[in-house]
Amino acid sequence: MKNILTAEKIMLNAKVANKEEAIRLAGQLLVRAGHVTEAYVEKMQEREQLATTYIGSGVAIPHGTNESKAEIQSTGISIIQVPEGVDFGEGNTAYLLVGIAAVGDEHLEVLSNIAILCSEEENVKRIVNAASAQEIITMFSEEV
Repeated sequence: MKNILTAEKIMLNAKVANKEEAIRLAGQLLVRAGHVTEAYVEKMQEREQLATTYIGSGVAIPHGTNESKAEIQSTGISIIQVPEGVDFGEGNTAYLLVGIAAVGDEHLEVLSNIAILCSEEENVKRIVNAASAQEIITMFSEEV
């Protein structure tokens, strides 16, 4: 499970206009790292329209639809810090986005590890306030 999260897939202090832009950023980091195709980013947007990927505690976990599996080349996650927050609808504000692309059954494992890490509001605050990508990688490698 190494190389799932690397410094190139972390964006600190992003400023975004809306959740679509935030999801696009999370997706583009996965594209640039070679985990997914451009088409996967569109599937991430589609997935968000079906049901929100906001999971609580200021965290959203955008990912593709079930049909997007063909667009995934390898398992990876991207992280976007949005200190000012981005509206995810229904009064939910996300300060942290974790973009996910996972091959096969790895999806559930990655998802549950992230959910566990992010269920502690303290952890979310630490990730959102982290000053470096390395700090975030350390937190995730302890958990994920």
